[in-house]
Amino acid sequence: MEETDLTQIMTKVWDWVFEVGPSLLLAIVTLFIGLRIIKVINKNIRKSLNKSTADPTLAPFLSNVIGALLKVVLFVSVASMVGIKTTSFVAILGAAGLAVGLSLQGSLSNFAGGVLILMLKPFKVGDFITAAGYSGTVEEIQIFYTKLTTPQNRQITIPNGALSNNSLTNFSAKEQVRLDIPVGISYDADIKQAKEVLKGLLTDERILQDPEPQILVTELADNSVNLSLRIWVMAADYWPLNFDMLERIKYALDNAGIGIPYPQRDVHVYEHKA
Repeated sequence: MEETDLTQIMTKVWDWVFEVGPSLLLAIVTLFIGLRIIKVINKNIRKSLNKSTADPTLAPFLSNVIGALLKVVLFVSVASMVGIKTTSFVAILGAAGLAVGLSLQGSLSNFAGGVLILMLKPFKVGDFITAAGYSGTVEEIQIFYTKLTTPQNRQITIPNGALSNNSLTNFSAKEQVRLDIPVGISYDADIKQAKEVLKGLLTDERILQDPEPQILVTELADNSVNLSLRIWVMAADYWPLNFDMLERIKYALDNAGIGIPYPQRDVHVYEHKA
């Protein structure tokens, strides 16, 4: 190789270094500082979420998602600083994101539902809820699914999308709840006597006296006069007391001679002579 050719090559190399070098150096510094800043942001996000009442699962998940998004923005910015055209790159990312979003539409809905549940906390682990046609105690809240254990000790897995987009009943949200027990008596029965019989059952220590229990006539139905026994109890006593009271009410009304009617129909048979 002639000396002239070598000189030309070295000249081009130095020209390239002087032309690209400052941008490349700035890009490296930006990348280094940007990664440090993202690390600090992630650390602060985790610390803030851990100090708050948010679910422990939410802190690492959100920090990882935010960190990944910030790194994508940083890398695109660094690439543009060294002269790489990012327009087509961003377009490809957008198209890929759209394709993935359409193919994972159901999963993304469950994912968004899980984030909302963990942030808004309509229920927590240990609560007894009714949702999506199922009732049970919340055993685990995951990003995509929530697991319930039914009173029959069966595990139900419900997608978080269904939980976040539909109504649910949380029986454990309040410390005190009202227990309504419907009682039907015969039209021939004495309503005052029936009320006195029901009032005599309000001695259970699990029944709260504030608010005061109520015994009301709620409906004049086809086959019965319907009363409602309304008592306030602690949420943990709701179901045990409900079953106990149903049994006591049946025995008490039987002993008082007050009948609990059941649906009846009169059937008339007509004979047609030839």
